[in-house]
Amino acid sequence: MSNIATADFTNHQYQGFSLAPSALSPRLLELRFDEATVNAFLEATAEWPVQALEYKSFLRFRVAQTLNDLCGQALQPLLINTLVDRDTGALLITPEGLNQVEQAEDMVKFTTAVAHLFGRSNFDAMSGQYYARFVVQNQDNSDSYLRQAHRVMELHNDGTYVEQDTDYVLMLKIDEQNMEGGNSLLLHLDDWEHLDRFYADPMASREMRWAAPPSKNTTKDVYHAVFDTDRSGKPIMSYIDQFVQPRNYEEGVWLADLSDAIETSSKQLSVRVPTGSFLLINNHFWLHGRDKFIAHDGLRRELMRQRGYFTHAKTLKNPNQG
Repeated sequence: MSNIATADFTNHQYQGFSLAPSALSPRLLELRFDEATVNAFLEATAEWPVQALEYKSFLRFRVAQTLNDLCGQALQPLLINTLVDRDTGALLITPEGLNQVEQAEDMVKFTTAVAHLFGRSNFDAMSGQYYARFVVQNQDNSDSYLRQAHRVMELHNDGTYVEQDTDYVLMLKIDEQNMEGGNSLLLHLDDWEHLDRFYADPMASREMRWAAPPSKNTTKDVYHAVFDTDRSGKPIMSYIDQFVQPRNYEEGVWLADLSDAIETSSKQLSVRVPTGSFLLINNHFWLHGRDKFIAHDGLRRELMRQRGYFTHAKTLKNPNQG
């Protein structure tokens, strides 16, 4: 790991929230909103139910403005700077007092406000909205590992099979019952022991085909390489083992080696996300996944996902992006 300056973050108290590095890694920052701020936000936005945010996309930015105002205008620049900072780029965010499944719509509204301070959430074809809510249970016959509780969901990037930019991923835990295991897994590219070897391989820049299963509600294949380079010349990644379609033996063996090297990395972080909290990560240099659960007949976890692109000028990957 590179040397990361953390002094500016340690136990820093802002208006309405605090920020500190996680004990797991200084790359992962913990942002906590105090309950008074959360309640003030919910009161100020009570006239707009989640349905209003679904129908009128500009209201997503209005609730973002409301939250930023309650935080003395300090929240927006902090989010922007953190998400594009190669040394960090990840936040575990907790709105205090917002942790019961009955508050699910308020959770969606709060995460929407956070996401729209630095970006905009993409249309999620799986749900037909700008976000997706889904449940993981003890038994499932899904066509992907997203809902399958008893196996590891391997480390990956989101958005590999869509044409939209997917700069960030936001993952909220709405509910959890009879749960043991299932921690979120994270891996920063710069910590991965095998990055140099795979990034230097000619296969890293070879265009490959990516196709999604029927549950994703998208039928158009996309083509791109596993690796690319950011505007500073450092590696970024767009990869998921389930959806890449190697065209021949050479590609298949290389992808299998890549998967083994990622899954056996000793630099993975295992993050316990409390109910009501959410992870927010830069999707280009962080991989994410989920550990398996211990079987239980009453196992239930409800999650919400938003993923999208950066809109603020300081967060654009390419200065020519609109």
